[in-house]
Amino acid sequence: MNICLFNSEEIKNSLKKNDERAKHIIKVLHKKEGDTFDAGIIGGAAGIATITKISEDGEISFSFEPKSTGKKLYPLTLIIGFPRPIQLRRLLRDVAGLGVQKVILCGTDLTEKSYLESNVVSDGSAYQMLLDGTAQAASTHVPVLEVAKSLDELISNGTEWELSSKIALDNRRASGSLHDFLMHEGAHSVIAAIGSERGWTERERDLLEKAGFSLCSMGTRVLRTETAATVASSIILDAMGFLN
Repeated sequence: MNICLFNSEEIKNSLKKNDERAKHIIKVLHKKEGDTFDAGIIGGAAGIATITKISEDGEISFSFEPKSTGKKLYPLTLIIGFPRPIQLRRLLRDVAGLGVQKVILCGTDLTEKSYLESNVVSDGSAYQMLLDGTAQAASTHVPVLEVAKSLDELISNGTEWELSSKIALDNRRASGSLHDFLMHEGAHSVIAAIGSERGWTERERDLLEKAGFSLCSMGTRVLRTETAATVASSIILDAMGFLN
């Protein structure tokens, strides 16, 4: 946790002793009255918090001074074939740390149906992983999270993608490498689709190409969904000039 994040109401109030942020401030950062720590408002300003009082019962009172508007998210949207929940938690944390602007979890032909029925999104676990990744990156802006039942449904509603470069990772029917595509395309906004654990079906490949997605590979090795998402995001963001 490289920044303590609060919503717009929490930033005005003290932290209770059992709050995870309070535990981090006292036990990990070893802060005392008068000390400062990095803080920010979720979706808003980043700045410095000053501890004004630590009560006998461990409650932390602090003031907050905004210093910037926070690190902006990058124009990269990831479409992810819904992976198993334990992978999803790690994936969301990592791509949030990289600064992608949106993650769309999507059912695919080969997605294990039980994954779609998991409560990882509805119970807030998925958002918490995005929040953790955002805090790790010392950022305040959290990627948008959406869910689509199927690739068909998602593509039929994707009219706002017209001005973006569209990529689908695939190591079976790719027309070229992701690197070469990005060097040639010079993209300023990217939609990248990554299949579930068993990849795309031929039907889905046809569907993606018909929707304007270029099938691109990252070599001949078969990667886990979470690994592919992190690697692809890094390659794309570097090609767009955000990792310079």
